[in-house]
Amino acid sequence: MTDVVKPPKKPRGKARLLENKCIACGARCQSACPVDAIQMNDAGEPIVDASRCIGCVKCVKVCPVQALEMAFTPEELRILQELAAASGGVEPTEEDAEEAALRKKLAAYSGVWVFVEQTEGEAAKVSWELLGKGKELAQARKAPLCAVVMGEGVEKLCDQAFGYGAEKVYLMDAPVLRHYRTEAYQKSLCALVEKYKPEVILMGATGLGRDLAGVVATVMATGLTADCTGLSIDDKGNLMQTRPAFGGNIMATIVCDKFRPQMSTVRPHVMPMPEFDPQAKGEIVRETVPVAEDQVLVKVLDILMDGGGSKVDIAGAEFIISGGRGMMAKENFSMLEDLAEVLGGVVGASRSAVDAGWMPPDRQVGQTGKTVRPKVYIACGISGAIQHLVGMQDSDVVIAINRDPEAPIFEVASYGLVGDLFKIIPALTSKLRALKAARSKA
Repeated sequence: MTDVVKPPKKPRGKARLLENKCIACGARCQSACPVDAIQMNDAGEPIVDASRCIGCVKCVKVCPVQALEMAFTPEELRILQELAAASGGVEPTEEDAEEAALRKKLAAYSGVWVFVEQTEGEAAKVSWELLGKGKELAQARKAPLCAVVMGEGVEKLCDQAFGYGAEKVYLMDAPVLRHYRTEAYQKSLCALVEKYKPEVILMGATGLGRDLAGVVATVMATGLTADCTGLSIDDKGNLMQTRPAFGGNIMATIVCDKFRPQMSTVRPHVMPMPEFDPQAKGEIVRETVPVAEDQVLVKVLDILMDGGGSKVDIAGAEFIISGGRGMMAKENFSMLEDLAEVLGGVVGASRSAVDAGWMPPDRQVGQTGKTVRPKVYIACGISGAIQHLVGMQDSDVVIAINRDPEAPIFEVASYGLVGDLFKIIPALTSKLRALKAARSKA
């Protein structure tokens, strides 16, 4: 009787850090390790305890820059070579049950959705901007681009959504949705998500969008990245969500790779407005609203417009003249008002000018203010901190006026004027007035 020789078991090896590869991404490898074999040093780099490592490869797979690898002893390498030779050069792979389950769960979700925000039947422009970006994402995923329209008497918005790129619109039209109330909209949107399982949901980073996105993400137990400035798809099909972090000093890219849907909010005017195609058609899917009026505790008694509707919306202006700390005093902003009047624009401000009380908060441009995309942006006495640049760097033309030739604002400026703004601005205003007068006479 001959003994049966069992083939050697495939070695797993031990995790090992590659020199100068770690980017200190936030201890993803440590959180992925199931046996606590990884600790982080003061530099945010992993220290692997080889005696505890079981070779599960989870830390290697979760590392975004492949800074970890599996290391094998000479004996283990010999066994691997023998196994490879016995299998005809094809390396045997072990099925990871956890990874297979995750892959199956994620595969159930498909499609890019854009929530169309509306007030009294008027859609917010940021919704159409998001449809333009959503179309790019949908094409990258080879998935449909859909819009979600909610309200009362809002079916006309479906045709607008088709014109801006949507292939399908999910419509919920009922009196209970006439005015935005968190509970009614959250239950309605969550019912749609559970039924159709979208892969990506985009919303505007407005007061309404931020409120709704937060509660929907919480109920659906998924991730949400707020105030994104960039969206793209990586080679694994995940949504890459870029936004300012640490006070705007760095740009962070966030990936929600284990949960669906992937949710992002984007500020108005960050994404370019797509062209409208009046001939475009699509499918309208009418859905029943799953919540009744008597189930909603909040009631809308009256609507008061902020400031009586008289406030200036700098986010929609085509010409913006912004002042910063270099304006020196509140009364000096009158010269910017004169220039804005000649150009048919509005006056904005940096955070330092707003904090000093020189301009109201609704005129602030930047990360903690408003994001703008005017045709012309004139920065007067603004140094150009990253927090401010985030809010205006996508302007068509940027003109910077500053005494400091090393000011960061000049790095994004189309045209730069180094000099005394108290001489340049009045001269510019006078010249423009003369040109306008000559043109009107002609």
